[in-house]
Amino acid sequence: MAILGGAGRMGRALVACAAGLDVAVTAVVASAHSAALGQDAGEMAGVRRLGVAVSSDLTAALRGAQVVVDFSSPLATRNHLEQCALARVPLLLGTTGLPDGIDADFARAAERMPLLVAANTSLGITLLLDLVQRAARALPGEFDVAICEAHHRAKRDAPSGTALALGDAVAAVRAGDVGYAVVRGGDIVGEHDVQFIGAGERLTLGHRATDRAIFARGALQAAVWLAGQAPGRYTMSDVLGIKSNA
Repeated sequence: MAILGGAGRMGRALVACAAGLDVAVTAVVASAHSAALGQDAGEMAGVRRLGVAVSSDLTAALRGAQVVVDFSSPLATRNHLEQCALARVPLLLGTTGLPDGIDADFARAAERMPLLVAANTSLGITLLLDLVQRAARALPGEFDVAICEAHHRAKRDAPSGTALALGDAVAAVRAGDVGYAVVRGGDIVGEHDVQFIGAGERLTLGHRATDRAIFARGALQAAVWLAGQAPGRYTMSDVLGIKSNA
C-alpha cells in the first residue's frame, strides 16, 4: 500500500494504524517541500521503525503498490488520478475540497482502475449517510433540513466534505433547500448532525468522532477491499454492502 499525503494528520494516522494492523506499507509520499522527506515513515508517525523512507517520488511509489490511499492536497488530485490510472493501481481518494469538474476525471480514471472517492472513511458516517437518506425519503416535504458540522481550527474547507455528502444524500431523494452551519475551533476531530425539523418535533441523526484513528481504520479496511475489485467507481457503502436508497 502506498500512502499519499503521508506527512499530514491523516497520513500519519494511516501509517500508525497500518503498523498496528500489520498492513504492509510499501511507500509514503509527501510534497517535494515537506520536512518529513527522508524520515522513516513509522518513526514519523510515532510508531515502530518501518524501513520505508518518506519520499516525493510518486512514480516509484506506484511501482510497488497494490493500492494507493490519498489524503493529500486537492491541488494534486488530478495528477494523482492520472498517474494511478496509467499504472492501473486502485486508488482510494479521501482528499476533500476537490476542484470543480473533477467528476469527469473520476469517470475517465475509473475506466482503467478501481476508484473509491470518500468524503469520510468512518464506518459510522457511512451508515449515517444511509440513515439520513432513509429519513429524507420517509418524512414529509414540509420538514426542513439543517446540517451542522464542527472541526478543528485548521480545517480549510467549509462546509466539510462529509457535510456536503450528507446534503447530497438528502437531495437525492427529495427537493428543497438544505441549510448548513459550520464551526471551526480547537482540536475537534469531527462532529456532524442532520436535523429534520417539523412543526412541534425535530429528528436529529448525528455522529461524533473523538479519535482520528477511526478514519484511518476505515480507509485501510476500504483500501484492502478495493484492491480486489474490477475497474469502476465505488463508495464506502459498497465496502459495507449497503444498497443505495436513491
